Amino acid sequence: MLILSATNGTNLDLANAFAAEATKQGLAAEVMSLPDLQLPLYDSLVSEAGPGLAKLEQALKQHRGLVICAPEYNGSIPPVVSNAIAWLSVSTDDFRALFNGRPVALASHSGGGGNKVTLAMRQQLSHLGSIVLGREVIATSQKAANPDAIAALVTQLTALEPSYAGVPAKV
Repeated sequence: MLILSATNGTNLDLANAFAAEATKQGLAAEVMSLPDLQLPLYDSLVSEAGPGLAKLEQALKQHRGLVICAPEYNGSIPPVVSNAIAWLSVSTDDFRALFNGRPVALASHSGGGGNKVTLAMRQQLSHLGSIVLGREVIATSQKAANPDAIAALVTQLTALEPSYAGVPAKV
């Protein structure tokens, strides 16, 4: 599974907790920090996103299950997440194939509570055709992420992964 972090702080820690749980369950997991990809701000006048976009696209093609860990920014999605989706939508051969039918789990470590960002991501990813799990993981500085919720999401995400590269999904 691919686990994206919108930050290099607490959400990256949350992403690593998902990766550790996936490994514990015997699954391959790759953590990718969106800030590290250094995608330029999407602008219709800019035609090249650089090597970071190719790395993200390849990771999405390689992994079916997706976890996105992102803080709440002004009651919504952090710009780095929206920017990555914008670049994918205009710079890849088959943008819809990257999201259509893809099982996605959402998580947030946020000072703003995290409920609004998960709602906004759920709406956007559902619009793109992803299968967004109903349960999510929310953490704050006062409330740590529940390890049992992380384990349950990893299990559910894996069960929903469609057959990929000829290998049937675990059920």
